[in-house]
This record gives sequence, C-alpha cells and structure tokens, in this order.
Amino acid sequence: MPQTSDRDIAPETDAQAQDEPVVYAVTLAPHRSLSKRGFFWVMAGIGAVSFVSGVAFLAMGAWPIFGFFGLDVLLMYIAFRASFRSARAREHILVTPSLVEIRREPAAGRPSTTRLNPFWTRLWREDDEEHGTLDVALISGKRTVPVGRFLGPVQKAELASDLTEALAVVKKGVTRSHF
Repeated sequence: MPQTSDRDIAPETDAQAQDEPVVYAVTLAPHRSLSKRGFFWVMAGIGAVSFVSGVAFLAMGAWPIFGFFGLDVLLMYIAFRASFRSARAREHILVTPSLVEIRREPAAGRPSTTRLNPFWTRLWREDDEEHGTLDVALISGKRTVPVGRFLGPVQKAELASDLTEALAVVKKGVTRSHF
C-alpha cells in the first residue's frame, strides 16, 4: 500500500513531528468542475442572453421584465460564489501506528480535530446497489466520525478501501526503523 493517496498530502501534525511512520495521509476537498475562467465565461454568456432578452422585452414596452432579467443574473452570480466559497473546505485524514486523526477545515467556521486509537477504530460504510457508496465513517467505541461527506460515491468507495487497508496495516503491526 502506498503511504499517501494521489490527493494532496496532509500538513505535518504532532504524530509526524515525533518521527512516527505515516501509514496513510490524505487531504480531501470538494470537487468543482468550473474554473474561475469558466465562471467568467458562463456569467458573460448568461449576462449577454439576459441583456438581449431584456432589451427585446423593453422594445415591446414590457420594461419591468428588463429588471427581472438582471435579477436572474445576480442570483446566478450569488449561487456560483457560494459554491466557490464552500469549495475551500478541507478534511485531512492521517493514520499512524498510534493515531487516527481527522482534521476538518470548514469553509466557514472553526477547524476541528478528532483523534482516535487505530486499534479500536473500524470503518463503516453504507453501500447502495444502484448508487454506490453513500456514506463512510470511522467508529471507535461510541464515537462515530463521518469522513468524506462531500465526495462522490466513487471517491467515497476509494476512501473506504484506502482507510480499511491502512487500519489493517496498523493492526498487523508497522515496522519502525530508527537510524
């Protein structure tokens, strides 16, 4: 099993600072298919269509309609900006021989960190035949910590497989080498 996923590597934590081997580290982020440049062109297209349509209604004497076309553009702009803002959320998961750490950085609000003992932690997943993996969580005792909520079903399945493998490696025993 590779030490890290093809996703970003989580920033250094206390466990790494103590020279503990990293079994698995990943940074999860919501996917957005529209780039900033794409956003500009989509908004330019929506604005142009709304303006031309508004001018047509204005020429017919239905001047109040012109304002509603502008309102549509404004609402689309606000919705896209909210989507981009929510894309700043991050979730860092680190698995070492003595720690499972889930650190959340929401788009708005305070970051939070949850630490679990890897020997008492197991993975729970909810799969649906039609839709794939719907939910993934780490369970330790009475604590249930959902992970990767903003991921799609395929990415959740990959995350669940990677975490299951990482927990199995830790439970088998990780060889520590000191130079």
